[in-house]
Amino acid sequence: MTALRQQWPMPSAPRPIVIIGTGGIVADAHLPAYRKAGFEVAGLFDLDQDRARTLAAQWDVPHVFASIKEAARADAVFDVAAPPVAHNAILEALPEGAAVLLQKPMGLDLAEATAIRDTAQARGLTASVNFQLRYSAMMLAIADAIRQGRLGELLEVEVRINLVTPWHLFPHLKPNPRVEIVSHSIHYLDTIRALIGNPQGVFARSFGHPSSELVDTRTSILLDYGDRLRVPLSINHHHDFGRRHQEASFRVEGTDGAAQAKLGVLLDYPAGEPDELWLAPRGGPWEQVALSGAWFPDAFIGPMANLQRFAAGEDDVLATRVDDAWRTMALVEACYSAGNTPGTPIPQP
Repeated sequence: MTALRQQWPMPSAPRPIVIIGTGGIVADAHLPAYRKAGFEVAGLFDLDQDRARTLAAQWDVPHVFASIKEAARADAVFDVAAPPVAHNAILEALPEGAAVLLQKPMGLDLAEATAIRDTAQARGLTASVNFQLRYSAMMLAIADAIRQGRLGELLEVEVRINLVTPWHLFPHLKPNPRVEIVSHSIHYLDTIRALIGNPQGVFARSFGHPSSELVDTRTSILLDYGDRLRVPLSINHHHDFGRRHQEASFRVEGTDGAAQAKLGVLLDYPAGEPDELWLAPRGGPWEQVALSGAWFPDAFIGPMANLQRFAAGEDDVLATRVDDAWRTMALVEACYSAGNTPGTPIPQP
């Protein structure tokens, strides 16, 4: 089998990183990924100074900044892992022209995304958003298989999530008026955009669940790519009936071949299972592709590597730059708008 690209190239001269925000995602993904990549983390800042100091001690980070102003004076690339409601204010505090990676989502709605984009552009920031699933080994490999023509004309892209997500690990989501699409399915929407471009439109609806305090935790989406390419997403975070029929799959199928990925981290999150990728030509057989890394934490290396390489002139494209991320947020907004539209009435006798 011809080798498939699975990793983003590394910068030839990596710059130190300052991380703003020290929540669970930093401990579970950012810091492990950066250590594995050999990136230097020069310091941390969080309004909760005790939490920042504890995390710095655990990961041998040499400095905890006392304020955002002090952090902004560092000669570094900034990794903003704070809640999205704080992103715009943080961007205003960073030096003009800085290189910045923003944790997803890019705000909680399109208005916030627009404000973040405009602030980044006004301050001349080289800014991108940490939509890391598209940088995972399995998704980079699928993208490369598509580029090589191994799947032929694409006819199907389907995401199926049917499992139990421990929402209690994310208490900050409770007051949000939007949860599932903007906090979870946004990963799939962004990755689909990266693989096949922007849809023409969307049909979507999200649903709550009696066991959850969150406003919505289940979603059905159908992306409109015309009359040949079918792109459905079926998302259920409450399948609590044992492991046998739980599923976290991402399938891409064409006239000549198919790819099927297992998003292992979502099964028994956060412990997870190994990611898997399988490819088959038309008629089979299926062959498993050995993966060079997992979605968590390895895919978190890619967005930072791309940002640093782009800032240094080594990459021509900043894949998840804020104006491209805005388009993912626009798709999210369209999903919510579609969910507020009643279904077509059924003709009555």
